[in-house]
Formats: sequence, C-alpha cells, structure tokens
Amino acid sequence: MQTLLEPWPWYIAGPVIGLMVPLVFLYAGRKWGMSSTFRDVCAAVAPGDIEYFRYDWRKDGGWRLAMAAGLVVGAALATTVLSGSGGDVAISEATRTDLTALGLTDFGGLAPTEIFSWGGLLSPAGLIMIVGGGFLVGLGTRYADGCTSGHAISGLSILQVTSLVAVLGFFAGGLIATHWLLPLVLGGAG
Repeated sequence: MQTLLEPWPWYIAGPVIGLMVPLVFLYAGRKWGMSSTFRDVCAAVAPGDIEYFRYDWRKDGGWRLAMAAGLVVGAALATTVLSGSGGDVAISEATRTDLTALGLTDFGGLAPTEIFSWGGLLSPAGLIMIVGGGFLVGLGTRYADGCTSGHAISGLSILQVTSLVAVLGFFAGGLIATHWLLPLVLGGAG
C-alpha cells in the first residue's frame, strides 16, 4: 500500500499539481510562475536604480514569495524526509546506459554529482551547464514573458495560445539540448 513517505506515482502527483493552479488563480486572481517570483525577490532585496524592480512588491508579490518559501521547504522535505529508501534514482536501463556513455555514473541522488556539485561546477562542463545554462534560462524566461512552470502549468490551464507556443519551444529546446548539446558539452558519443 502507498504511504505518504513514498514517491507518488505520476497519475496522483500530476493531478494534485494541476488542481493547485485553479486554487492559486482563484485565490490570487493572477497567473503563477517562478520567474515573476524571482523579480519579487530582487525588488525586495536590492531594487537599486533599476526601474523594473521598483514597485510595491509587498502588495503585488508577497503571496508569491510565501509560495516560493513553501516550495523551498517542500523541496528540502522531499529530498531529506520523503526520499524513500534511498539508492539509485529509478530511471530506465537505456537512459542509464546513455548517461554512462556520456561519463555520468552517479545515479544515487536526484542529479548527477559529476555536474551538480561544487567540484562539478568548477569543471568546464559544469560551468557551461550551470552558469551558462542558468544565464540562458533567465534570458529565455524574460524573453518568453514567463518560465516553464508559468506557461506549462498556469498558462495552459487558462488556454493561453502564447503559453502553448512557449511550451512547444521548451520541449523542442529540451530535445535539442538532450540529444545534441549534452553529448557535445560532456564530450561523449551522441
């Protein structure tokens, strides 16, 4: 029998996430996404002379900051208390073989430590993927006027055509990155 401390299957977790969108939309009357929350953090911490960050974040973004804090706490609980029995991440053998061919062999955590660790960050591949990728994600969310969660979860739920176009672009970019850029950056076979 499934318990709360075990990972939830997709057919339970997906609808739970999907049902949160109407609640947030009805409660706040706004679209939801993490890139706008990042703007709220910048406005709260150091607005400086940048006009984009000079607004009343307490009135407009306080609820998003509370939600982001809940996401951080939830992620911490999920990775420490609710991580199940530990051991390797459940991925298919074909994916494991492909990742091993690229030089990734640590499947014990949520992300490969060869890249996503302080040591991995200092490697050329780590710098390209974490720093370069982070820059491109930030640039893309600003250009697309929203992030993957905002467009895919919130935008699609209210039938925004622009969100559909953005999500198709996210998936195309993900496929390109997985099949062409990742092997190029890691120096493995593609």
